[in-house]
Amino acid sequence: MTEAIDVVVPALLDGVRVDRAICMLTGASRTEAARLVREGKVTVGDSVVSTRSTPLAEGSRLCVEGMVAADAPLLAEPDVSVDVVYDDDDVIVVNKQAGLVVHPGAGRTQGTLAAGLLARYPDLADLVASGTSDPERPGIVHRLDRGTSGLLVVGRSEVAMASLRDQLAARTMERRYIALVHGEVNEERGVIDAPIGRSTRTPTKMAVAQGGRSARTAYEVLGRTEDPVALTLVALRLETGRTHQIRVHMNAIGHPVVGDDRYSQHDGHHPRLGLAPGRVFLHAAVLGFVHPTTGAARRWRAELPSDLVAAAPFAAGAVDLL
Repeated sequence: MTEAIDVVVPALLDGVRVDRAICMLTGASRTEAARLVREGKVTVGDSVVSTRSTPLAEGSRLCVEGMVAADAPLLAEPDVSVDVVYDDDDVIVVNKQAGLVVHPGAGRTQGTLAAGLLARYPDLADLVASGTSDPERPGIVHRLDRGTSGLLVVGRSEVAMASLRDQLAARTMERRYIALVHGEVNEERGVIDAPIGRSTRTPTKMAVAQGGRSARTAYEVLGRTEDPVALTLVALRLETGRTHQIRVHMNAIGHPVVGDDRYSQHDGHHPRLGLAPGRVFLHAAVLGFVHPTTGAARRWRAELPSDLVAAAPFAAGAVDLL
C-alpha cells in the first residue's frame, strides 16, 4: 500500500462506495479504509468524505492520504523511549516528546511511539488479533503531530478502546494545549468555529474550507510579550479533533504557531526562537477523561518541555494556570 493516492475515478468504480474503492485500489483492509475516512484523510473533488458508504462518480478526483505500507507490519522496538506517566490494565497515559511519530505512516515505518509501546506492553497485540485496533496502531485512539509534545492516552483493552473512542466522539475528553503564537491576540478569549478540510491547492495539507468537517477550538490568552517580536501565549481547548486543527485555526485568524513553517501565512519570515527544525511551540498540557472501568474522573498535567521554556522563558509555569 502506498503513502497516498490521487486518481481520477475510472468507469469501473462508478457508483462504488468509497471505502470499497480504497480497498480495491490499494489493497487496504476495510478497517483501514474506514479509519482513513473517519480521520478526514479522504477527499472527493474539493470535499472531505465524511461517510465511508459515499458512492463515487466516474471522472471525479479521489485523494487518500495517511496510508501505511501493507508489507511493513508493526514490530516492537525496545529502543524507542516512551515516557509513561500512568498505566493500569486498561489505559496508558504517555507524555510524548517532540520529534516522535505516534504511528507508522507518511513514509515512516520505524521508530514510532506505537512500536515502543508494543515493546513495553506486548498485550497490545491482542487488540490487533481481536480486530479492535489496526495492526500498525495497537491501542492508539488519538494522536499528536510529530513536532508537538505532551499527553495522549492509549487503550489497553477492548472495553477501554470503546470507551475512549466514545468520549472523543462525544467531546467529553478534556484536551488542553499551550501554544505560543505570532502577533498580539487582542481578545482575551474566544472560539474559532471554522470547518476544516483538505486543501484544494495542496491536498497533503489541511485548510479552513467550506464543506469541510466541523471544527471548534476555544482559546484563552495567558500572556503577551514584545521581545523579540509580538507574541501571545494561549491556552487552547479542542472541542473537535481534526487533523492539524490548532495549527490551521490559529493561522486562519492571523496568528500562526511559532515554529509552524507548514501552515504559517508568512513561511520563513517568522523567527523560530531557537526551536529545532520541525518543532512547533505546541504542547498538550492537560488530558482528562472518565476511566473506562472505574468510572472515576482522571486528569493529568504535563509541564512545558525545556526547549519551549528556553524559547520563551515567560511561558514557564503556564501549565499551572490550567
